[in-house]
Amino acid sequence: MPITLEGSCHCGTVRFTVKSSTPVPYQLCVCSICRKVGGVGGSINLGAHSKTLIITQGKECIGVYKAVMDRDTPKEHIEMSERNFCMKCSSMLWLYDETWPEFLHPFASVIDSPELEAPDELVVLKLNSKPNYVRLPEGRKNVFKDYPSDSIESWHKKHKKYVE
Repeated sequence: MPITLEGSCHCGTVRFTVKSSTPVPYQLCVCSICRKVGGVGGSINLGAHSKTLIITQGKECIGVYKAVMDRDTPKEHIEMSERNFCMKCSSMLWLYDETWPEFLHPFASVIDSPELEAPDELVVLKLNSKPNYVRLPEGRKNVFKDYPSDSIESWHKKHKKYVE
């Protein structure tokens, strides 16, 4: 049975629960979006079942940001995915994309309970977007210029971390 993740923003205004079969925070994205919305080091997203999301507090304080892609070029456009955040403290809460309506991607940084399992090896992706000043974390890591071939679900299954 999937585990229940409990999360909240920094100021505590927004609180939520969601069920996850893929709760290991193994994948660090250092793309420009994740660095700018999540901080200099990027963001770590988990996988969750979107239909299980329950906003227990602060629904009226949730804002949505849709990233600008190819900014300042003739190809500029608005991304379909929605990054949900607290409008009071700016904490990024989760990402949702209607392309995959069954999934929701909570930011590991806002999960309060249970304590998330540290992976043996970190997967770092989108190095083609990382400026030189951004340092990668210490420890074992597998680094990708773009996206790895494993999805969050397939990585969890391969490493026997998937929760049925």
